[in-house]
Amino acid sequence: MAGVWTEGTLEDEMRLNLYLRTGMRVLRHIFDFNASNADEVYDELIELNWEDIIPPDGYLAVTSSVRNNTIRDTRYANMRVKDAVMDRFTAETGSRPDSGPKTDQTVIFIYWQGEDVSLYIDTTGTPLSRRGYRKNPWQAPLQETLAASMLLASKYDGTIPLVNPMCGSGTLAIEGAWIAMNHPPGLLRKNFGFQHLMDYDPDLWERVRASAKAAVKSAPEVDIIATDMDEEAQKAAQQNAYHAGVLNHITWETCDFRDTPLPPPPGLVVLNPEYGERLGSKAELGEMYRAIGTFFKKQCPGYTGLVISASPKLLKQLSLTADWKKTIYNGQLECRLHQYALYSS
Repeated sequence: MAGVWTEGTLEDEMRLNLYLRTGMRVLRHIFDFNASNADEVYDELIELNWEDIIPPDGYLAVTSSVRNNTIRDTRYANMRVKDAVMDRFTAETGSRPDSGPKTDQTVIFIYWQGEDVSLYIDTTGTPLSRRGYRKNPWQAPLQETLAASMLLASKYDGTIPLVNPMCGSGTLAIEGAWIAMNHPPGLLRKNFGFQHLMDYDPDLWERVRASAKAAVKSAPEVDIIATDMDEEAQKAAQQNAYHAGVLNHITWETCDFRDTPLPPPPGLVVLNPEYGERLGSKAELGEMYRAIGTFFKKQCPGYTGLVISASPKLLKQLSLTADWKKTIYNGQLECRLHQYALYSS
């Protein structure tokens, strides 16, 4: 399981859920134990004071990552975890919460590898990538957390112009506007997992949210430009930007990427072109990638160029030497993120 370990308070947990731009979940670690089979997991968990963690009138879901020789279907492990919680509730209180597959309330997460088991409460619920603004995903959109990670990998901080040709559903431009405005990515969300736990403090949460709102800038201090030659893509992007509250803070144009207006450098120009996986074909896309390379060299001197693609062969068609390269995943697709320092040719 990939992640970052830290320690903190309930307020820190709230702030992590509110401010994390690239993480997917904030998991509260409960305890670790050893178990060779699902019955031993049950025996450990029925001893836990679940009535002090989950509201009696709540709703519970169980998720897991399991690699154990006795488990052929993770649903069985999840069921035994749920059985332990419900049996504990029944024995201690005479009632029990509801349960099912929905992960928008209380979520227990079990990480079970071999005989090593770690128990967590998922304080996020619905993944943090779902900011709440993308009402129209358009075609093959970037996940919001991936778009933010691309910008942060390039050290974008909202102090230089951001230009996004081929903007698609607008995710990169919207995430860039939020970074420039110091807008927490979780601010639009109405529901987190921690709100469905016994120790939830609504007054504290309101103070955390109020502090976050007060720190948001009224507008970016730099130009943010998003273009796409497809009018329907522009409509989708602008609809999403409206829900994100940044429609009027981004300059929109329907045009070929080569006709994208560029403010004076320095700036960041970022593209997510077709890969030939879900859209387009690699044979047809070589010419487009060569054109992107020419656009960078001829029209973007003084800028930093950032491109993501699932095709290393297509990236070579840019005919540019990358400052750095990173391997990242767009869904299940292994992609390369390349950054270029663009100089006058």
